[in-house]
Amino acid sequence: MYDDVKARAFYAWHELLMNPEDQMDAQQQYDELLRLADNFRKKGIIDPKERKTLIEIATVAYARAVEGAG
Repeated sequence: MYDDVKARAFYAWHELLMNPEDQMDAQQQYDELLRLADNFRKKGIIDPKERKTLIEIATVAYARAVEGAG
């Protein structure tokens, strides 16, 4: 059961990373990815190391998006 919840959480996070909502800019996407990572951690779905990894991935994606827009 726990693995299924974790898998669904990672899937939802990855979907947002790869396919942001139409009206979502890079900053909004980044903020939402961080919010999800924090939420998953607070609920005990992921551990601190996994949260850190998600934040690092989101930060790289945000930097690339901002760099590409400028």
